[in-house]
Amino acid sequence: MSRYDAIVLGVGGMGSAATYHLARRGLDVLGLERYDVPHDMGSSHGVTRIIRKPQYEHPAYVPLVRRAYDQWRDLEERTGRDLLYVTGGIDAGPPDSRVFSGSLRSCEEHDIDHEVLSASEVNERFPGYDLPDDHRAVYQPDGGFVVPEQCITAHVEAAQDEGAEIRAREAVAGFSPLSDGGVRVTTPKDTYEADRLVVTAGAWARKFLPELADVTVPERQVLAWLRPTAPAKFDAENFPVFVHATEDGHYYGFPRHDVPGFKFGKFNHFGETVDPDEMDREPRPEDEQLLRAYAERCFPDGAGPTMRLATCMFTNTPDEHFILDTLPDRPQITVGAGFSGHGFKFASAIGDVLADLAVDGETDRDIGRFRLDRFDGIA
Repeated sequence: MSRYDAIVLGVGGMGSAATYHLARRGLDVLGLERYDVPHDMGSSHGVTRIIRKPQYEHPAYVPLVRRAYDQWRDLEERTGRDLLYVTGGIDAGPPDSRVFSGSLRSCEEHDIDHEVLSASEVNERFPGYDLPDDHRAVYQPDGGFVVPEQCITAHVEAAQDEGAEIRAREAVAGFSPLSDGGVRVTTPKDTYEADRLVVTAGAWARKFLPELADVTVPERQVLAWLRPTAPAKFDAENFPVFVHATEDGHYYGFPRHDVPGFKFGKFNHFGETVDPDEMDREPRPEDEQLLRAYAERCFPDGAGPTMRLATCMFTNTPDEHFILDTLPDRPQITVGAGFSGHGFKFASAIGDVLADLAVDGETDRDIGRFRLDRFDGIA
């Protein structure tokens, strides 16, 4: 039976990064992925994912995202791949909205370069936008996007260069602690042992760790790419990424990149809780109608013919903050889960944190907000 220093369960956005950082430290690492590497069955896909320094969710995220920027650039240099694109970023909404006020707060607390713009100033500077007159925006020039499929591929290639073994299309059937403090992992193809296990299984984490079932809830998400009627307005040099608070929820979007359309979605979409093995993965007419109605209101020059629709999943925690911790009753098991739709931008840094936790049981990063003991019944 093969014995490793560490096994990573799930080689998506977080798992590929964790595998790389563990291997980089000289550990003998096995990464197991039930689907392809990369794949479109979970959360870490969709061509582009926003990265932004202001964190309206909470200022505590800012040091982590700053570290992520550095780590993405390091990975680019190592692999020769283009992973992070800077377009500027807009966080907009009514003045009292969480998106605008929270973004402004994080900029002020962490001395992030920014401008506060009226809706008319946004619309004039970036003609693809047509924000409501009473909205305001925080503009931050370092915002942009990362390309998730390329990021995963880069982390996997870098991990393999460091000696990691990655096995795709090998689903984990289960795992159990060993009397020597390690863990045994079984798949339909083989059985493996390791000193430590890192669970980065996305929406499937709750199936492997039942104690997380109530605090990691998968939700169906849909994205649209519409062909702009004025395409140049939606090119990266003219169109910052955005998060926008409206009366019917928060939306987010991107310039054109690799798909001939303007990409956007609504956080939490219809709020559909799903089983990841049974989710309806085919976009429905009502999905397109919801998204198109928003584009027609706020980005009318982007609301041309549909180019593409795609589903993915958010895995939400009750407070919408991440889970980064070791299990209290099985410290050889580290978990990264519940990234609540805003996690991928941090993946390069989260992989480093998960490696810290797996190897040392602690990290010098401030992750108090992400510990399991904040939830009742998990301590």
